[in-house]
Amino acid sequence: MANLIYLLQEYGVLIVFIVVLVEQMGAPIPAYPVLIVAGALAMNGGTPLPAVLAVALAGCVMADMFWFSAGRRYGRRILKVLCRISLSPDYCVSQTEDNFKKWGVKSMVVAKFIPGFNTIAPPMAGAMGTRLPLFLSFSLLGSLLWSLTGILIGVYFNENIDEVLEVLSTMGGTALAVLGTLLALFVLFKYVERRRFQRAMQTERIDVDQLRALLDAGHEPVMVDARSATARQLEPSIPGALPVDGNLSALLGALPRDRHIVVYCSCPNDVTAASVAKQLHERGYTLAKPLHGGLEAYNTAFRTGDTVVVGEQIPATDR
Repeated sequence: MANLIYLLQEYGVLIVFIVVLVEQMGAPIPAYPVLIVAGALAMNGGTPLPAVLAVALAGCVMADMFWFSAGRRYGRRILKVLCRISLSPDYCVSQTEDNFKKWGVKSMVVAKFIPGFNTIAPPMAGAMGTRLPLFLSFSLLGSLLWSLTGILIGVYFNENIDEVLEVLSTMGGTALAVLGTLLALFVLFKYVERRRFQRAMQTERIDVDQLRALLDAGHEPVMVDARSATARQLEPSIPGALPVDGNLSALLGALPRDRHIVVYCSCPNDVTAASVAKQLHERGYTLAKPLHGGLEAYNTAFRTGDTVVVGEQIPATDR
């Protein structure tokens, strides 16, 4: 630990930049403690505060620009990839869409304070076609607020932090082992949380081949779009599908109980569609099932030019 403190004192700028950049890219590495320690050390002859703030800003903005460009180029596909590798539960895409719908690019100001949202918000902004100068201005503002808060905490509590560092320095390798164990426990907790969430969303699904069989048999299933309004802007709905829009109760009157209901979304593991389907089951719609693979699977199966009418169009007056 004494070596770690020495490295922070001698190479604080480089260490702060690398840790902040890696964390903002999505790795489960807590950068805030490093900012706090760097702020405390700056009060005792360490790296000057302006330099710490500058490299923290650089790490944040570089990561934001990378994900913004990826979102602009690959659209929703990059969001799905991020949520597949995320340690957060699989509803991270839908949560981000809801937050982005409510606040727009201004959500970048607070995104870095919200676990999961800090990595998903930049590609969402890119996918939504946000202008680069506008995105960059809010990214800079949010990065400044996040970085400065951590550094100032270290400045304010620098005497207390010095005492903690002194104790840690006497522990040598034990301190590193303790910190490594805590990080491993954090990652394990997030993994268990994700698995628990996935198990809670387990329910019988319908795949595209079964959907096609229903159509061929003339059953005319009702399609329900469980995606957010923002997601529907990014990718059109299946023709004739009824949107949930976060208010399932308002949709119930338009859903017949004696017809197959296929709920789809575009999130990993179909979790939003599974959640809506389970709620429909609880309300007596026993033929409701989530579509395995969601909208992507549907578009892949029917993108060959087939003209498919999914269920009867329900008049708008009945919705």
